Amino acid sequence: MTENRRLVADLHAHTTVSDGTMELAEVPSVARDAGLSWVALTDHDRVHPDLDAPVVERDGVRLIRGIELRVDAGFDRLDLLGFGVEHTEALDAEIERLQRNRVERGRRIVERVEDRLDVDLDVDPRPGLGRPHIARAIERSDAPHDYREAFDELIGDDGPCYVPRDVTDLDRGVDLLQKACPVVGLAHPFRYADVDAALDVARELDAVERWYPYDDGVDADPARVDRVADEADLLRIGGTDAHERELGVAGLTAAEFEPVRELLPPAVEE
Repeated sequence: MTENRRLVADLHAHTTVSDGTMELAEVPSVARDAGLSWVALTDHDRVHPDLDAPVVERDGVRLIRGIELRVDAGFDRLDLLGFGVEHTEALDAEIERLQRNRVERGRRIVERVEDRLDVDLDVDPRPGLGRPHIARAIERSDAPHDYREAFDELIGDDGPCYVPRDVTDLDRGVDLLQKACPVVGLAHPFRYADVDAALDVARELDAVERWYPYDDGVDADPARVDRVADEADLLRIGGTDAHERELGVAGLTAAEFEPVRELLPPAVEE
């Protein structure tokens, strides 16, 4: 919910180079339809290969080159958001390693599903492949499962076709992102089992996701995030976590975005 706030920036969106359904070329028009001027493309463990600068202006919309990097914090796996990514040799190498693992992991999940259900999913293992792609393929196939059932009964974390994937250690992930991005934050703190521990990690970063469209049943307390942000002098960020063709479900007003914008490099017009 936007709570009648006029949003100008959505800092959490995915495209087809990870598990989103939006093509990069569609993003400016979807953003304009939502009244947005800024969108951060935060694909999973991947920097969008077709953005040639940390901030790019296309069709009147500024696209921020970002990343959502999953890290192992010991108590849980957390998602870190990096904005205004500059390529570094170390980050690029880690992304390449993670994408090789995603290809192999995707192949193994697809094989398990096809063997179990005797179906052909017609999925080509590739960089950026994630379980949502496989769930959509299951829904399109002759299998008796829709998208949600594919997770619940087959490929969810406890499912018979699940295969774990490699993730980056927390300290290394933070170091890689801080050397490549002017702003690094913690995504969706109330999606973790130990919220306090996750927010303690956020205290060592630049930002924390304050505005996020949590699923029903998630006990999200924005005031709790505000307290941590005030105590640790963190930027407050927010976004839709868009995987479909929709933006502006959550995000930042102009005043809320201004301190983030000040840390980003100027946009390169294309």
